[in-house]
Amino acid sequence: MRYFVVAFTLCILGGCGGFFLKDEIMKERSPEFWIKNAQQDLLKKLTTKLNLNKAKRMIFFLGDGMSIPTVTAARIYKGQMDGLDGERDSLSFENFPVLGLSKTYCVDKQVADSACSATAYLSGVKANYETIGVSAHVQKNDCLAAKIEKNQVESIAAWAQSAGLSTGIVTTTTVTNASPAGTFSHTSNREFESDFDIRAANKSLEHCEDIAKQLIFQNPGSNFKVILGGGRANFLPNFTKEGNRLDNLDLIKHWKSSKKSQANYVTDRESLLNIDVENTDYLLGLFNKGDLDYHLDSGCIQPTLEEMTEAAIKILQKNEKGYFLFVEGGLIDRAHHMNLAVKALDETVELSKAVQKAVDLTDEKDTLIVVTADHAHVMSMAGYPDRGNLITGIGTEMSPIDHLPYMTLSYANGPSSGHYTHEGHRDDLRQVNNIGEKNFEFPSLVPMEIESHGGDDVAVFARGPWSNLFSGVIEQSDIPHFMAFAGCVGNGLTLCSLDNDMK
Repeated sequence: MRYFVVAFTLCILGGCGGFFLKDEIMKERSPEFWIKNAQQDLLKKLTTKLNLNKAKRMIFFLGDGMSIPTVTAARIYKGQMDGLDGERDSLSFENFPVLGLSKTYCVDKQVADSACSATAYLSGVKANYETIGVSAHVQKNDCLAAKIEKNQVESIAAWAQSAGLSTGIVTTTTVTNASPAGTFSHTSNREFESDFDIRAANKSLEHCEDIAKQLIFQNPGSNFKVILGGGRANFLPNFTKEGNRLDNLDLIKHWKSSKKSQANYVTDRESLLNIDVENTDYLLGLFNKGDLDYHLDSGCIQPTLEEMTEAAIKILQKNEKGYFLFVEGGLIDRAHHMNLAVKALDETVELSKAVQKAVDLTDEKDTLIVVTADHAHVMSMAGYPDRGNLITGIGTEMSPIDHLPYMTLSYANGPSSGHYTHEGHRDDLRQVNNIGEKNFEFPSLVPMEIESHGGDDVAVFARGPWSNLFSGVIEQSDIPHFMAFAGCVGNGLTLCSLDNDMK
């Protein structure tokens, strides 16, 4: 409802063919407008100094599936929802001083999934499709190879813990999903979130260890100060109302009993917001059986990504030595897989809010913040829609072939190819009455049960100490090494070891 109220209001203000304030476009007709804008941007860049401090705090934001077209469209979506000129609006992290591109391929795939990419951007080693925390010597489902220590790779979270820093993970998916699992897990199959999944795949429980169990019983997972997200079912036995575990283990109870200092477990938004930070050393929050709900579907029971990020920072910052925090906006990916572009853009805006909260709570002098994606998706932004046209609506151009309008946003493949008739002709989208609603499936070309990832490079936005390292086109596996250099963690070259060598 909010979407349509704002859209209708903007339509009245700016004209339904391009609904942004007309006085803005009048300004843009003047060359002086753009010259002044460029000179301001130039001055800003000229006065930006390199930050060569040590990164006491490192925050890694991951927009799962946040392709460059997703960032562009989300920027416009945000502006339009706020009643602004969407094209000239920006997401919080687009204001960061450094921008680069990351190459996302796996060792064995041109187009990555969230598992091999998590291994790259968290452990600094490229791996095979659907494997986590192991080298490319491990193939999918080879549990015995994944258990060999020399095939396992450590994440930057483990490096940070070894340096005395506190660590945490925050996600809108399950905390055992591929992206957050990259901080702590070693597995030959990302789907092995609980022992139930291993049994379902007809694999040996003796040879394969599930991700939830690794989080609770093994380092570095067992040492995380903060764990916030979904996935309660993977931690509870199947004889309980919400659990799916077959080994009768209550991993939540084990987590609580293993902590020698104050540990709190929360399951809803109110409990999280009322946490006594000063008297909380460890925090586990599991807010749903599976993934959290989309922001557009959620009520007041589940916390937002921004709220979880704030709670995590407030607890982790109590460590004077510093911290490493991983935060994932995981439902961008989920929405794209179903061609639900409105939800994908809204989840990107939610990630932007969480990034802004981190900026507000930290000091750029000693806090390195990196925002990137693990892989792209096949959503494109195309045609020649008028300025101010609803980004989630029908474009303002007609196809010269079939003389029908088309969406500004569409997908190369996915489950919504039904926008074509049985005769192979496209539907007249002007006759479709749910366009722009949160559950509208945007058109796709190739019919598939779920939309696929894209192989495009993804953006890397950086702010804080040594953020200049993230410019240019880099391998995705470079990212944790660059962060480790700035934060003086890990066994590679660091700022601190460089300083010592120079002395």
